[in-house]
Amino acid sequence: MDTQNPALQSYVIETRELLAQLESMLLDLEVAPSHEAIDAVFRALHTIKGGGSMFGFPVLSAFVHHFEDAFDLVRIGKISISRALLDAALAGRDHMISLVEAADSAESAPEIAQNILSQLSAAVENSSPAPLPQISPWRIHFAPAANALKHGMRPDLLLAELGGLGQCTIQGLADDLPNLEQIDPTENYLSWVVDLQTEQPFAAIEAVFLFADDAQLKIEQVAVLVEATAHPKTASGPQPAVATAPKDPTPRGPAPQASVETVRVPAPKLDSILDKLGELVISQARLNQIAGRLGNADLTGLAEEFERLVTGLRDTTLAIRMLPIETVFGKFRRVVRDLSIELGKDVALDTEGGETEIDKNVLDRLSEPLVHIIRNSIDHGLETSDERIALGKPAQGRVRLAARQDAGEILIEIQDDGRGLDLDRIRAKAIEREVIAADAVLSEQQLTQLIFAPGFSTAEKITNVSGRGVGMDAVMSTINALRGSVEVASRKGEGTKLTLRLPLTLAIIDGLLVRLGEDTYVLPLVSVEECAEFDIGELSRESGRSMLSIRNELVPFVDLCAVFETDQSHELRRRVVIVRADGMRVGLVVDDILGQQQTVIKQMSDFHDNVEGFAGSTILGDGTVALIIDVAMLLRGLPRREALPLAA
Repeated sequence: MDTQNPALQSYVIETRELLAQLESMLLDLEVAPSHEAIDAVFRALHTIKGGGSMFGFPVLSAFVHHFEDAFDLVRIGKISISRALLDAALAGRDHMISLVEAADSAESAPEIAQNILSQLSAAVENSSPAPLPQISPWRIHFAPAANALKHGMRPDLLLAELGGLGQCTIQGLADDLPNLEQIDPTENYLSWVVDLQTEQPFAAIEAVFLFADDAQLKIEQVAVLVEATAHPKTASGPQPAVATAPKDPTPRGPAPQASVETVRVPAPKLDSILDKLGELVISQARLNQIAGRLGNADLTGLAEEFERLVTGLRDTTLAIRMLPIETVFGKFRRVVRDLSIELGKDVALDTEGGETEIDKNVLDRLSEPLVHIIRNSIDHGLETSDERIALGKPAQGRVRLAARQDAGEILIEIQDDGRGLDLDRIRAKAIEREVIAADAVLSEQQLTQLIFAPGFSTAEKITNVSGRGVGMDAVMSTINALRGSVEVASRKGEGTKLTLRLPLTLAIIDGLLVRLGEDTYVLPLVSVEECAEFDIGELSRESGRSMLSIRNELVPFVDLCAVFETDQSHELRRRVVIVRADGMRVGLVVDDILGQQQTVIKQMSDFHDNVEGFAGSTILGDGTVALIIDVAMLLRGLPRREALPLAA
């Protein structure tokens, strides 16, 4: 295969996307079978097969042909949708992906292909016919384009095929027929109205016009067909009794929809653009600093205009990299289906907030930890149907996957309605595996965090699903690498909820520059509520709790000098920045507030990536380095007496 051929590369990319959609279509078909869903699956298979023949994928094309035939039988009502058919189709879809990735090699696991085709054949042979549909009246408005005949369309054959679906009357309309001397024999001037009574579904009628892409087509089901006289200006030739379609001043068929232009851009190019944008943001900060120092009005105006343009470019570039989290959520429908079959449990997946957008780099690394968590929820968390009924629960267990944005973070919740965490069992297993000492005193929160310990598992035996103690450890490692966190909440007998907190983006943020002594730090602006003057006398109080009254509300505060263990500040005039994260409001006392600035996030070096409380670093306009404070992590690390949760 010529991997440098642009057309071939385009086919491979589009086929991958179509196969991803095919999985979703098949799962939709299992939940709510409909003529439209069946037709969508058939069209996808037909497109993959046709493209495979055209671009040199004969093995793929031949393999897909069997599934196209099977779903054609479904479309015409010869067989019905069954679990066995969908099992074979999903397995076939997975093999189609391997054929595409293996460049359609003839040696691409032929024994696997044969097993799947045997599974498909058995499903077709054992499937009962679909229930016979009632005879329904349909009205079809069919108007080929003027140049359709030049492109090889044969309206007479299409109309004859319609006649094979049932009893029909055909009315030819010649409203656009010019005078004889003006007729071009290669042009089409006719349109037709067909009244059809058939047992066939909508998909079978639409399939007649599958390749009539340049025709205006309208297919509608009507209550009853009424006999009437023919249209006054019909095409020449004998006319049967017809049902007259009402004269419609609007063009026949659906109105054309405005197309949306899209361009495929390789991810590395987007990363390169973002890197260059980051350097531009740093240069813009440097220009602002120079303009402020020189006090030149023209230079200041240029710096402000430059900042406006860079901000717009930043927002546009980041928007390009943002993808809806539904692109990840959709994959887990298959995971849940396969696991429920493997474990013999009846499980349903509920999703919420799929439209929530997140940076592509975060999204790409999110799939694996979510798979581990969902597998754990189904295997360890959910009971079998018999156990659930005995406990007074619905027989079907549920896993809920939800996403939402909270300030500068994305919150992803995975919740099940199963048995919940058994803290006594977790403690016993932790002692047995020497994760903790036998006399260790741990809080409930600390016990729940043990499930993320390397090698930890409460499973009695190793299975294909779990038991090796690597899944949740891998979850924590990935989330930490993304500068996120994992929270666990569980109630015995009612279920468990894991909440992943992840940064919205790993690239550029708006930051508030603050000073502590000679050092500058950055607070993400999305976490900042307000800034206020700070009475340094508050630091000398010995009441046991450091509190400020902000707009008639008590807010705890901490001195960042004490948190970072730096030299005590001797400033006579200090500031406090009120921040919010994890439902807490806390005041951070700093020496001074320097202003706002777009901040390019640079990863910490390997020597410093274990330093808690920081999301990364950035380069300021004067070339110095400033640390970016991870507000959520900072507040979670404070003693609870300091970070008192308050009502929103």
